[in-house]
Amino acid sequence: FSPQHLDDDTVSGSNWITENNVQHSLSQTTKTTRKPYCGYTQQTLSRREQAEQESLLAAIQWPKPPDGKIAFAQSTDPTHSDFVIVKPSRFFKVGDQLEVLVRMKDFQGKPKQYGGDYLQARIHSPVLKAGAAGRIVDCHNGLYKVFFTLLWPGEVKVSVSLVHPSEAIQVLLRLREERPDRVYFKSSFKSGRYSETTECNVCLPGGLPVCNFTDLYTGEPWFCYKPRKLSCASRISHAKGGYLKGLLTQEESLFFQSDVNIKRPILSSGPDSVIVKPKAFTDSSSMDRAEEPAASPSGYYYEDQWRSRTHWIHNFNKSDDITECLQGKVIHLFGDSTIRQWFEYLTAFVPDLVEFNLGSPKNVGPFMSVDLKHNILLKFRCHGPPIRFSTVFSSELRYIANELNGIVGGRNTVVAITIWSHFSTFPVEVYIRRLRNIRRAIIQLLDRSPKTLIVIRTANVQELGPEVSLFNSDWYSFQLDSVMRKMFSGIAVHFVDAWEMSVAHYLPHNLHPNEIIVKNQIDAFLSYVCPLQT
Repeated sequence: FSPQHLDDDTVSGSNWITENNVQHSLSQTTKTTRKPYCGYTQQTLSRREQAEQESLLAAIQWPKPPDGKIAFAQSTDPTHSDFVIVKPSRFFKVGDQLEVLVRMKDFQGKPKQYGGDYLQARIHSPVLKAGAAGRIVDCHNGLYKVFFTLLWPGEVKVSVSLVHPSEAIQVLLRLREERPDRVYFKSSFKSGRYSETTECNVCLPGGLPVCNFTDLYTGEPWFCYKPRKLSCASRISHAKGGYLKGLLTQEESLFFQSDVNIKRPILSSGPDSVIVKPKAFTDSSSMDRAEEPAASPSGYYYEDQWRSRTHWIHNFNKSDDITECLQGKVIHLFGDSTIRQWFEYLTAFVPDLVEFNLGSPKNVGPFMSVDLKHNILLKFRCHGPPIRFSTVFSSELRYIANELNGIVGGRNTVVAITIWSHFSTFPVEVYIRRLRNIRRAIIQLLDRSPKTLIVIRTANVQELGPEVSLFNSDWYSFQLDSVMRKMFSGIAVHFVDAWEMSVAHYLPHNLHPNEIIVKNQIDAFLSYVCPLQT
């Protein structure tokens, strides 16, 4: 899998592609020799699974800076860096491509000679509440090209930001491989009045006796240190333990400074906007439709409403519209807190959909809302460990794949899944294994009940600071999201592109996007459930 073969699929709002004509050393061996991460030493993969895993890991390989330590002064400085719009005053019309060149410099103002910086870019027209994400190409020489599709007329402004310098990405890579323990978990064990709490993870350093909670159906590994007096069977709950401190050397911490080099704007050295004319009336009216599902961008905001380029989105502005759409259906929401937002939005917005109190812990679930009059059942359940939730009872700690196996399916069954944020502290193989299990269960569900609707909500960007970056950086999310899109392409699932919807919007990035963004996600979701009869 040489780098040139990776440019055929543009998956995301800030997509990274290798320039065709640039041969560079990604790592000469794409068949990476990586330290097997302990829970993964037992992973026996079929030849097909092995080949898929290798191609996925090759596809997300990130360009490395030259060997040796790079001093902070020689690292990327967003303030010294700039961008220029290519031919800013030429005649632009809706549907045209806009190209932007980003030039990286270090803190001494010297041009960077290598790539690997992580950027995000968007075009926007604040007056129109319009916005779209750009596609980023790393030229591996300190230059980056950003491509935008101009999708609405008017004055369109370009914004580019450095999320992390390449030097910081190397630190994130090291942490992902070497410190998968940097978020740890715990379980309580209880018998009668006596209880103990021990540490748990996907894999634990040896030496002490452990309880093996590896799932019998999916083979998902999970271990806790054995309590001193109690049996493994007495486990009653799972919870997040905490975050390790002191992960960085003094030098490394300089690459993670909020006002210096985390999510900082890169300014234009010339005009930063262009004027876009409407398409002539004779041109085809389907200008903003993209045929292939991996279109870049996948959609855009206009008047704060998300318009997908791959499917028609109907705006569900009245609660009655949602009730009518969901009548007679069971909706299963599986995943983390970013899909719990869907449960909360729908329950709050639709008056007849009333939450039934299951007595579950707040923010953890499981949750259930019911509309008896219209026969609607809406359920949320979190994904299995690793999950950084406060307290999940052992009996409710279930894997999505196993839950899917228990669903009959059919045309009144809707399943929506998101799983990403809690995997960012682990080697990518951990995530690939989880998605393989979920994918297998989805394929089986669609096989027995082809009319079942399955929607996947992608990852989204979030606010980053020096601490959050080490555990939940957008770069980690972007890597996992790229893997997820590849693994689920070619099967009958639909995507809600929460990634681009968070990159393209004017509101500050937030792990739990603002309600207007959630509303747009719900509109996209429900438009799959109830497509407009055209």
